[in-house]
Amino acid sequence: MNKFLIVFLIFTSAISAKVEVLDRIAIIVDDGVIMESQIKSSIADLERRYEDQNIPKPPKDIFLDQIREKLIIEELQLQLADRAGVKISDAELNQTMSRLAYNNQMSLEEFINFVEADGASYEDLRDSIRKEMKIQRVQRGRVNSNIDITDVEFEAFLKTDESLGVLEPELLVRQILIKDVKTANQIIEKINNGEDFSELAIQFSISGNAASGGLINWRKPMDMPQLFEESLAKKSVGFISEPLESGSGFHILKLEDKRGDFVKFEEQWQSRHILLMPSAIRTEEETKNQLKEIRQRILDGEDFASLANEFSEDPGSAKLGGDLGWLGMGVLADEFEKTMIESEIGIISEIFQTEFGFHFLEVLGKRNHELTDKLIEDKAYEILYSRKFDEELETTLRTMRAEAFVEFKELD
Repeated sequence: MNKFLIVFLIFTSAISAKVEVLDRIAIIVDDGVIMESQIKSSIADLERRYEDQNIPKPPKDIFLDQIREKLIIEELQLQLADRAGVKISDAELNQTMSRLAYNNQMSLEEFINFVEADGASYEDLRDSIRKEMKIQRVQRGRVNSNIDITDVEFEAFLKTDESLGVLEPELLVRQILIKDVKTANQIIEKINNGEDFSELAIQFSISGNAASGGLINWRKPMDMPQLFEESLAKKSVGFISEPLESGSGFHILKLEDKRGDFVKFEEQWQSRHILLMPSAIRTEEETKNQLKEIRQRILDGEDFASLANEFSEDPGSAKLGGDLGWLGMGVLADEFEKTMIESEIGIISEIFQTEFGFHFLEVLGKRNHELTDKLIEDKAYEILYSRKFDEELETTLRTMRAEAFVEFKELD
């Protein structure tokens, strides 16, 4: 036999003798498997978190069971994602990684260097994030359809101490306390005629805070007398109450200001318009000329709403006389918004063009609108939804686990 071949066979045999099994199947889960390396990696990650947070680890058998169950639930959801055809594109994943870097106040390159300097693999992190995104998509798909928040349930939540304590803004209120209702009504009339509330409080109020113009320091409505709380509920800054009768007399309240995480005001405009769109049978020039004729008819005294109903090609507003309702900035096309903001109330604008066609508009009103109640309701719904989502998800995952085929392999 060739000497070289003998040496080669001996060498390869020696290598083969030293080959060790690098990975083994640890758990069979329905149509998939969990490898021993996944369990070891998860153990190492979780141990590191316990050490970083200086938290004592649970007993070894409980610790291992927790990790196995976590991996089983994760595998079941990934299998469901694959069956449902859930895909996370590279572009979507790249956006998520960039956002993750931004949230850590780093550029993507700095974030990659940070991850790898810590001894981890950026590619492994990408793979982990992709899996997590697939799982989240599956969870939303399975759980969302089972969540139902009724109006009664929502209103009840808004009245709970939990909701009020977290969401309600603080109010700055002034009051005038009067002994008899006749004088209270006379003061209301003075306020309506433009007299200063705080000066009237100093002059007429019998309350202990009269000298400060009836000022009640910042507090949440839930911390006020129920009479005040109910009167001020969902009221805007500047609100003046009717005389409120209590054992002390008749109170007149003014909502002076609000503050809190959800207090927000927005400039809004109410406008109406008529839109005509160029088409295969009407050129841009013909469209503009027809719109000029309609505009002139309004200037000559014809009714804007009637002409909008007859001619406007905006399906959303034509039947409403062209009325777009109250809108803030950032909703309408740029050129439309610019024309609306620059127009005086009640003046018909010149014809202008947007991506939708040619318009003219009339601003009917402008206001500084408070969005606080809407933002509070949105946040309350988010809290309720999140709570129900977590409850429904827990039920869904328990059901998936109970119905799954799971076999644990004996490992040395």
